[in-house]
Amino acid sequence: MNNKSVPDVSVIVGAYEAMPYLIRCLKSVEAQTLGADRIEIVAIDDGSTDGTGEYLDDFAARTSIPTRVVHQANSGGPSGPRNVGIGMARGRYLFFLDADDYFAEESLERMVAMADRARTDVVLGKVEGVNRGAPGSMWRRTAERVDIYDSQVIYTLSAQKLFRRELVERLNLRFDEELKTGEDALFTMEAYVRGNGVSVIADYTCYYLVGRDDGKHVTKSGSYTLRFDSAGALMALITELVPPGAKRDRLMVRPFTVGLIQQFGHGVLKQPKKIQRHKMALAAPLMERYWTPGVAARIKVSERLRLDCVALGRIDLLADMLAFVKAETVPEVVYRGRSRTPYLVLPHFGDRSTGLTEASYRVTVPDWLGKPGRQRIEAPEAVRRRNSLPRRVARHLRTQARHIALLRNRVA
Repeated sequence: MNNKSVPDVSVIVGAYEAMPYLIRCLKSVEAQTLGADRIEIVAIDDGSTDGTGEYLDDFAARTSIPTRVVHQANSGGPSGPRNVGIGMARGRYLFFLDADDYFAEESLERMVAMADRARTDVVLGKVEGVNRGAPGSMWRRTAERVDIYDSQVIYTLSAQKLFRRELVERLNLRFDEELKTGEDALFTMEAYVRGNGVSVIADYTCYYLVGRDDGKHVTKSGSYTLRFDSAGALMALITELVPPGAKRDRLMVRPFTVGLIQQFGHGVLKQPKKIQRHKMALAAPLMERYWTPGVAARIKVSERLRLDCVALGRIDLLADMLAFVKAETVPEVVYRGRSRTPYLVLPHFGDRSTGLTEASYRVTVPDWLGKPGRQRIEAPEAVRRRNSLPRRVARHLRTQARHIALLRNRVA
């Protein structure tokens, strides 16, 4: 650090009703190998009534890490406290640490070193779930710089990353306080797209994502309408940031497959007809505006068909698709045309009266396994031909042979 008055990292902690999780959270900051003189904490008590505010004051008075505490009325979500923290931060980098979660000891030292070495604006440190799931596909290898359009980093858009403060201030990045869920996805996606690169640390667990025993974790709360709001906001942002084409299509896969499709799993069939109709109505403008052939081609057949049913507003067709998946049936494969294009025979294949087109059933490989839109076979018959295919695609085929049966748990 060139200027000793400027900390390397401002750790921003927004806390609401965070006891006793806050104790372990702050201890993990004190335990950092980066050193207390290279860290500052900006803690915002968001109207807590459980002793969170008092604990923050006590901690600030005794810790060797420079700590400032703000007490404010409850803002109704994490965005307000994080924005307050951004305004107060002095560090070269920012890290948004949720009060329920905690660091591993070398986390900040490793992330700062990576950002300084690679000169990137965002660093993803490996995340591990505690009493809850955590994203995993992006931690296959450590990389000083990844291509966001050709990697899995778009599947982790939470705020728990190291951000270069210069980027945040240059872009005037702030969390959307109108959104009650998914607000961090907008912040992170814009940093990915407009920043100077993304680094990944996959060989060391940096962050422990904690599921609260009391079930009060923010991501578990809220009406389904909020999910549509957040999906639509992310789709709009991607459209604003990236011109039409393959790159936009690749990013757009994320809000469709992590966000929208979850509202149309098996559970929707158990909901009252009124809610089913409302969900279809909420989805309709998003499907009309953002669901394109380029996006659809990047999504596996079974999920693409479900989204096509939503685009048509047909809960009856969706029910048939979900029943097929639930039955754990492996679909037949048929080949059409001179190019022997493969199609999976799922419900209503060939029935033009439904509005589903043949393209909905066409097998394509996700673009990170090959060129976008390239047709490959992803069914049991293809496994027997794997010796003639690239090794990465062959592995994909073996996975896809079991996909339909395994998908049941994913879409429930």
